[in-house]
Amino acid sequence: MIIKNGLAFDGEGFVARDVHVSGGVFVAADAAAGAGAGVAAVAGDVIDAAGCYVIPGLVDLHFHGAAGGDVSDGDEAGLHAMGAYEASRGIGAMCPATMTLSEEILTHALGVAAAFEPADDEAELAGVNMEGPFISPSKVGAQNPEYVHVPDAAMFRRLQEVSGGLIKLVDIAPEEPGAMEFVEELGDEVRVSLAHTCTDYDTAALAFEKGARHLTHLYNAMNSMHHRKPGPIPAAAERDDVTAEIIADGVHIHPAMVRLAFNLFGDDRMILISDTLRAAGMPDGVYDLGGQDVTVEGFEARIDNGALAGSVSDLMRCLYVAVHDMEIPLVSAVKAAAANPARALGLEGRYGTLAAGAVANAVLLDQETLEVKQVILRGKAL
Repeated sequence: MIIKNGLAFDGEGFVARDVHVSGGVFVAADAAAGAGAGVAAVAGDVIDAAGCYVIPGLVDLHFHGAAGGDVSDGDEAGLHAMGAYEASRGIGAMCPATMTLSEEILTHALGVAAAFEPADDEAELAGVNMEGPFISPSKVGAQNPEYVHVPDAAMFRRLQEVSGGLIKLVDIAPEEPGAMEFVEELGDEVRVSLAHTCTDYDTAALAFEKGARHLTHLYNAMNSMHHRKPGPIPAAAERDDVTAEIIADGVHIHPAMVRLAFNLFGDDRMILISDTLRAAGMPDGVYDLGGQDVTVEGFEARIDNGALAGSVSDLMRCLYVAVHDMEIPLVSAVKAAAANPARALGLEGRYGTLAAGAVANAVLLDQETLEVKQVILRGKAL
């Protein structure tokens, strides 16, 4: 396959070049020509990307579900529904997040995830993001307080074994008992993120010093910045090895605060996330999230007490909102939705890039509207 006439993302900008695919991966132009892939032998070998940006398939590092499915359900059909929806929206690799639930429920869900094999039109399950249960009982947000648990390395390792090593991110509240020991013990085995936390600056800084490397849904479920009580955000921003994720759905965060986050962290460390519920791609109504009812109206999802409960805007829409409504440059938004999450998951070079050797996931975006015109998944046009 050749994707011709488009402006292709090169990691730092867009260049006019053809993108070559062979054997389900991107290849260099000379390699493609040598293999005969530079000549269209049958209809469909050439995709005309005139008037389009060609970007890598997105990497959804933090979402719970879509199209009626949720990873915490432990339901194979639900994972397939999620994978098909994600792929249709240009997301080639997904890392769904579990909720604050019992070890028994998480064990079942992770076992099902470990056995998941995507169909040809479904996103790959590149990992699992373990958002709960090691969070603060005072910052549960839409998580179920009944299942909050102190950070427990032994419990994590049991779940990681069931998942077959699929857990790529695990969240903790660093102020909770045992949290620092958890980071010290597991920081080299999994990316540890601070989340749903009441932590102050000093405690957060210590957690990062000991090996935590990520900040979950920036601004949400954490202490805000104050000039005398800085909180965890400056502690993360001061370290070049810490990434921060943010929900750019136009509901959770004011555009000015999204721009501030990109200025604080730089576009090499910011990660766009969707944090979607099973209601993404579904009509308005009442849906379950970790045992709690969530009411969805338009782009807002709230639990009974009025608190926001995740998003119904998929990652591609978040990218659109970030660029169109929040004045984030397209290059920065693509980095934050593709290259940066892949790197944070330890999958740099495999996803989030159009470079030779990467899985051939690509999206053609209309240069005027940023509408998705075509999705290429593992070298095949959907």
